[in-house]
Amino acid sequence: MATDTQTSRTVAERFVARLGRQDPEGVQELFAAEIDWYVPGSDALPWTGRRTSREEVAPYFTTMWPHFEPGRSEVALDRVIVDGGDVMLLAVFTHTVVSTGKEFTTPVAIHLVVEDGRIVRMHLYEDTLTVDKAFTAD
Repeated sequence: MATDTQTSRTVAERFVARLGRQDPEGVQELFAAEIDWYVPGSDALPWTGRRTSREEVAPYFTTMWPHFEPGRSEVALDRVIVDGGDVMLLAVFTHTVVSTGKEFTTPVAIHLVVEDGRIVRMHLYEDTLTVDKAFTAD
């Protein structure tokens, strides 16, 4: 079902705010029961890959966040583009990896699809080579 632009923008704003608070359960609440979630990346990074249900959303974040040094991450949201149910979030992420101490910065695009006020699709696009190198010891 088509979703109007304002509803999609509101859901996206809630998504960004809950991410900023590191509220995995709050982010999870925004998703439909069945989802199309994809985060590409190395098999060595346990949070990458596909997910198909709402219950898999919070564990994504609780698995990933401990790998980044607290207080040393920055998310700079550059632009939010909304067209009906489609939302593009354009940002730059900077994180420091706990295990290696390496800092990395990557441009990011997140494509959300909102239907009936819930996120049904989340695909993240980033420089996966840069992320993988940050997790590799010299």
